[in-house]
Amino acid sequence: MNELLKQLAPIPQKRPLLPELTPEAELALLCRVLYKEGYSDHIAGHISYKQDDGTMLVNPWELAWDELTAGDILRLDSNGKVIAGGWNVTPAINLHTEIHERRPDVKVIIHNHSRYGTVWANAGRVPPVYDQTSAQVSGELRLMDEYNATVNESSEGARCAELLGDAKWALLANHGVLVVAGSISQAYLRAATLEWRSRTAFEVEALGGGKPLPEAMATSLGDMIDGNGFPFLWEAMARRELRTDSAILES
Repeated sequence: MNELLKQLAPIPQKRPLLPELTPEAELALLCRVLYKEGYSDHIAGHISYKQDDGTMLVNPWELAWDELTAGDILRLDSNGKVIAGGWNVTPAINLHTEIHERRPDVKVIIHNHSRYGTVWANAGRVPPVYDQTSAQVSGELRLMDEYNATVNESSEGARCAELLGDAKWALLANHGVLVVAGSISQAYLRAATLEWRSRTAFEVEALGGGKPLPEAMATSLGDMIDGNGFPFLWEAMARRELRTDSAILES
């Protein structure tokens, strides 16, 4: 598979995989596709997308992820204050500002109460890796195993940022999930992999259990796929959403 990824990635495209997207459209699309992956707890959840000028793009508080368009996306300053947009920002924006401040490598932060990821977070357990798709991202899935307050509390946002450290993702006990990434496409891969892994592990254990992938094999797969990026995956999922509703791109 490593050779396949090496062969596929450099191939010049005869036609664009996606239309030219503004950063606002990228974020709206990410919200839409993740909603269908299970990141769908009503209006809960927020994604920040840090820009080169230091500002952040964020989905608004009032809207569910499956109804967003590019024109709904807010722009915030580095302190989390709205500087452009017609909606309100989540009270939990401090979680994003705290992580962005500590992690210059992080461009995208996702927090939600995904269906199966939250089951494992509530159980205080990390889902085993049972299949190749669950192994697409390597690294410790960190478990923050104490629920002290909602993340809109300033102290809890800072605490989550500290506990996340240099990890790619985490389960928040009795709460939900947290995923960080260096790009929109990487954020999609990590968030989708986390929910797939969580759902698959739940189903396997419901059957009585199974044999997880050897740790070395899972790590090797994750290093390869997450490290190189999964060619064309994000674009395919974004195209699927655009076929359903091209109004996502409206500013």
